[in-house]
Amino acid sequence: QHALNSGVRRYHVAPVLCQRAKVAMSHFEPNEYINYEKLEKNINIVRKRLDRPLTLSEKIVYGHLDDPAKQEIERGKTYLRLRPDRVAMQDATAQMAMLQFISSGLPKVAVPSTIHCDHLIEAQSGGEKDLRRAKDINQEVYNFLATAGAKYGVGFWKPGSGIIHQIILENYSYPGVMLIGTDSHTPNGGGLGGICIGVGGADAVDVMAGIPWELKCPKVIGVKLTGKLSGWTSPKDVILKVAGILTVKGGTGAIIEYHGPGVDSISCTGMATICNMGAEIGATTSIFPYNERMKKYLGKTGRADIAALADEFKQHLVPDSGCHYDQVIEINLSELKPHINGPFTPDLAHPVSDIGSVAEKEGWPVDIRVGLIGSCTNSSYEDMGRSAAVAKQALAHGLKCKSKFTITPGSEQIRATIERDGYAKILREVGGLVLANACGPCIGQWDRKDIKKGEKNTIVTSYNRNFTGRNDANPETHAFVTSPEIVTALSIAGTLKFNPETDYLTGADGKKFKLEAPDADELPKLEFDPGQDTYQYPPKDGSGQHVDVSPTSQRLQLLEPFDKWDGKDLEDMLILIKVKGKCTTDHISAAGPWLKFRGHLDNISNNLLIGAINIENGKANSVRNALTQEFGPVPDTARYYKKMGVKWAVIGDENYGEGSSREHAALEPRHLGGRVIITKSFARIHETNLKKQGLLPLTFADPADYNKIHPVDKLSIVGLKDFAPGKPLKCIIKHPNGSQETIMLNHTFNESQIEWFQAGSALNRMKELQQKSS
Repeated sequence: QHALNSGVRRYHVAPVLCQRAKVAMSHFEPNEYINYEKLEKNINIVRKRLDRPLTLSEKIVYGHLDDPAKQEIERGKTYLRLRPDRVAMQDATAQMAMLQFISSGLPKVAVPSTIHCDHLIEAQSGGEKDLRRAKDINQEVYNFLATAGAKYGVGFWKPGSGIIHQIILENYSYPGVMLIGTDSHTPNGGGLGGICIGVGGADAVDVMAGIPWELKCPKVIGVKLTGKLSGWTSPKDVILKVAGILTVKGGTGAIIEYHGPGVDSISCTGMATICNMGAEIGATTSIFPYNERMKKYLGKTGRADIAALADEFKQHLVPDSGCHYDQVIEINLSELKPHINGPFTPDLAHPVSDIGSVAEKEGWPVDIRVGLIGSCTNSSYEDMGRSAAVAKQALAHGLKCKSKFTITPGSEQIRATIERDGYAKILREVGGLVLANACGPCIGQWDRKDIKKGEKNTIVTSYNRNFTGRNDANPETHAFVTSPEIVTALSIAGTLKFNPETDYLTGADGKKFKLEAPDADELPKLEFDPGQDTYQYPPKDGSGQHVDVSPTSQRLQLLEPFDKWDGKDLEDMLILIKVKGKCTTDHISAAGPWLKFRGHLDNISNNLLIGAINIENGKANSVRNALTQEFGPVPDTARYYKKMGVKWAVIGDENYGEGSSREHAALEPRHLGGRVIITKSFARIHETNLKKQGLLPLTFADPADYNKIHPVDKLSIVGLKDFAPGKPLKCIIKHPNGSQETIMLNHTFNESQIEWFQAGSALNRMKELQQKSS
């Protein structure tokens, strides 16, 4: 009653009052209950069938099977039909997801779903000013998302609420949940023992429509943690080390499951940090077993009732003894040193002690222009406290940051609490600028003024990605990823050559001193301050709500169905671009200033592949038009081919489409007439997104065949009339001199995915099935 009277938006329920199976998944949805009984029943069915111990990942995944008695289960091979518990969407991807849901014709979502406004707020002047500016600039989009949420039964977190993954950790994730989110860092929820998977919007629509969601049965990579974290070593260093071991594609098709005695030395939000950045190694998701640190966090965030229920079912929320992992990595936390990864790729791992000398050897700038802490990966109360502990020591010796320094709170709750507890004041005093509770510079929403584009410089961040140009659109910015406390220490020193474990700083009095390893509470001693109320409940009946999409809008556009397959082979396709080297979804569909067009497919298609390097000339956004022989921008060339009725293909390298879950990287080539993407290998989410939109993602049976295709060739895909799971397709390469050669292409389509291709898209297929059933 006190909580209600004081306006606090959460409540505590004594465990003795809990009724089994009557605990709400979230207090925002009091009538949607956790169903551990069903999880238990499904696990028991599968355990009896497989007759072996199960990993934690298997328990939760198989516990959500649509038909556990009949589902074929083979790690890395079969496709599982699953029933996730809920859906979460960030505002940049929610636009297209909700547009697709509207196109489905369904009246309301079938599972609890939420929209989170965090991607469209540009970092410029500071939190309050930037938020006001974003609300003004994005009013049309926010109004669309708010009204669409109200009409279709989706909860709406307003701009300023915080970053989607922190909101989920604070309110929606729980041990054993299966949640899918339209953002690649959805695995953050694994820090609370959930299977939380990043997907494209079309996958989210399946779940919101009540259709079983398909996922290739993941392998399970075990990471055994021994020892104990201490000193300057942080949870971030665990995943930075793992990224260096597995590389950006080493986790593809697998769940990373952390286990072992070292787990208990990591806070719940620290576990979330590790799971969050598992996206950088291509993992389907990452997870930790339920333990006391999670129970403590649930209690502090007003969910003691969930913790009490999880205690009753704990045997299903930890791995079985003797379970089998497809691969095992062991890390001794007592020996792990602070790490810093980069530049230009998140798996280039270095101990902090070595980075200065490595940078000098490689010719990377050692002077740090900006240090940035926060992001969905590292913006917890503990992260802010450890950074403040470092800053406080510098202030005591009369020092401030030599580098520019920014702070991004992960949520309104974190912002309000660090203001109350003095952390924000300390970080400002050391020279920091507190930004809005949003993604900001991490995803390119940064109006950076201190350098010119093309100027070589170094920044250090506590973010998760550091691809070329990602943070500030400058390809010469060398971005390094590390923990918030290391970012803070390096920003005070102003150079990569500083190692806080061994090196000294000179105080204002001229005396040398060494920073002590930071120590801070993982959770506030008082209750969290929830800050402002930023949540909009959907009405019980949204049928009378109106969703406005103006036909003249430059930011929103209703979708038209893609064309169906004509039943013929794809003959004489032109090659739009043969990509050289790394091609992430940032290269295929850039973020930053392009985020404003995420709800308008035709407008955002003007960024198609503008960051990819053309092997023919080594340039970005410059390809030969095979019909005119003139070089021009990639989107313009694609539009010309579409106008002339010519189908085209893209040739890619390894791990094509790594990074963000953004399905625009699949929607855009489909919209502009693309039919086939042929690569050495794909990142998981992007491959699925391509299939969902009716494209053919194919891989070379022999990766060396990548070298046989030239940008001036024509391609024909033969065998589509007999398209079947596991059956390779032929590709006939026609060279300009009249010669031909044939190579084989593999695919991972199952029967239902082949139907997506034949119908033109997964959404088209859904509507066909609805028409048949009605």
